[in-house]
Amino acid sequence: MPQLVPFFFVNQVVFGFVILTVLIYAFTKYILPRFVRVFISRIYINKL
Repeated sequence: MPQLVPFFFVNQVVFGFVILTVLIYAFTKYILPRFVRVFISRIYINKL
C-alpha cells in the first residue's frame, strides 16, 4: 500500500522528535546535574 508510506514516515519523524526532546529534557534536568555535582566535589576534595 504505497499511499500509507508518507504517514509512516511522518509517524517515525514525530516519534523521533518526541523521544529526542524527552531524552534531552531528562538529561538536562536529572542526569547531567548529578555528574556536575560529582565532578565539583572531586575538585574540592583534590584542593584540600
